[in-house]
Amino acid sequence: MNWIKCTIFTTSLAVESVCGRLSLIDINGTQVEDEKDFLLFLKENTAFWDLVDDELMEKMKGETRVIFYLPDDEYLESKLLEVKNELDELKKFDTENQYGRLDFETSVTNEEDWANNWKKYFKPINIGNKILVCPEWEECENKDNRIVFKINPGMTFGTGTHHSTRMCIELLENIIKEGDSVLDVGCGSGILSIISLLLGAKDAFALDIDPNAIHIAYENAALNGIGKDKYYVTSGNVLSDANLQNEIKQKKYDVVVANIIADVIIALAPMAKDYVKEDGTFICSGIILPRLDEVEAELKKYFRIEKTVKSADWAAIYCKLL
Repeated sequence: MNWIKCTIFTTSLAVESVCGRLSLIDINGTQVEDEKDFLLFLKENTAFWDLVDDELMEKMKGETRVIFYLPDDEYLESKLLEVKNELDELKKFDTENQYGRLDFETSVTNEEDWANNWKKYFKPINIGNKILVCPEWEECENKDNRIVFKINPGMTFGTGTHHSTRMCIELLENIIKEGDSVLDVGCGSGILSIISLLLGAKDAFALDIDPNAIHIAYENAALNGIGKDKYYVTSGNVLSDANLQNEIKQKKYDVVVANIIADVIIALAPMAKDYVKEDGTFICSGIILPRLDEVEAELKKYFRIEKTVKSADWAAIYCKLL
């Protein structure tokens, strides 16, 4: 089967809104190409190359691209029309022209290219003071004796290099204590919960709205020598699934981490207070800076904000219960 590569041209500020609109029409496996992220990646990983191809540098200039793939089947035309309609709705709200042109283009990609093309950009990377994130297919040179996190994120989940994930990891490495219990909301490939276990946590409960997260997170846990005796992954919408909410409430957690989007964090805040132990921690990330004040205002109803960190256009917040 061929796949259709769809590229939306936008700005860094609009990534959350674009991805949110796509999720409304059941498009969740998005890849973001952003010049700021790319240049930071080059700067922090100079050990892996001497020269970067001019064509690649030119490709990454300017606009931010949100990329996703659709199967070339009988539903393609109607799905593309849904995408166009969602982008038209976004354009109506963009009165200050902060979202860029919001155009999109398509191209045909064969299945083998779709499955492997993203891997060429994913190289080992140091995060914080303790963690080395290493793709499963790469040999890692661990000169600094860091904690190595091996990962195969699959084609639909993050790799740990995005600003929001990096900030979470940097906070976790200073917060996680031996024996902690961790709840990871919106776990994706399991990055944050598995790294928490590698840092010394006793057990972790991870969940994601995408059922594909279950097998991918378990596979990544196995890559790092972590079994199901201390790692549990499930799928569901924590905001609306009463059974999932009850399952989470079977215990309280030393650390709750949610690397998602602002709207979900705002809705999650009153629930998260019931998941955190009395002296526990709530870490949330995936917040674009224009939404930061709004998120902080909601969190302050239930938590004491200890620290807010920023990177590029993103923020993460470290909280304690009031």
